Amino acid sequence: MTVRETIYLETPLTGDMLNFLRSGDQVQIFGVIYAARDAAHERMWKAIQQGQELPFDPEGQIIYYVGPTPPPPGHIIGSAGPTTASRMDPFTPMLIERGLKGMIGKGRRSEKVRKVAIAHGCVYFGSVEGTAALLSGCIQDAEVVAFADLGPEAIYRLTVSGFPAVVVNDLFGRDLYEDGRRLYRRLRTAEH
Repeated sequence: MTVRETIYLETPLTGDMLNFLRSGDQVQIFGVIYAARDAAHERMWKAIQQGQELPFDPEGQIIYYVGPTPPPPGHIIGSAGPTTASRMDPFTPMLIERGLKGMIGKGRRSEKVRKVAIAHGCVYFGSVEGTAALLSGCIQDAEVVAFADLGPEAIYRLTVSGFPAVVVNDLFGRDLYEDGRRLYRRLRTAEH
């Protein structure tokens, strides 16, 4: 794996931007991203099944799998750490097929999600758990845009500046989890 300089991305994302990214690249994201978790994804899935419009147009957008805590006094948002991405896997293909270009979470994605993402040009970014306070500091504005009754699982429109993430799954089928394991095995073998 070759380490490249941090890449700065501005939303909405385009195919040209994503074609440049490689698994393992560190990025900083600027612009609007949407926050949604399990319950919101299920509602969007139901809306699609019923022929209804989604609460936001996913074309070129990034979804961050997060359920932020309430903001303390004087803050825009509370802690905003990533949640496990695989919980959204049953609902993710429908959004990718509608133009979603990026997802941010923690943990691995299913083979089905990875294949659909490659076919439709969508990248999965990883964010480090345990950094919720740091990540919330990158959020300049937070507005609930749908499903307010879900509380922290509502859909938020977040404006971010310098939001850090790492490319886990790129458009070329690479997976940082698999690549990392292979590299570790090679290094361990070389030591012995």
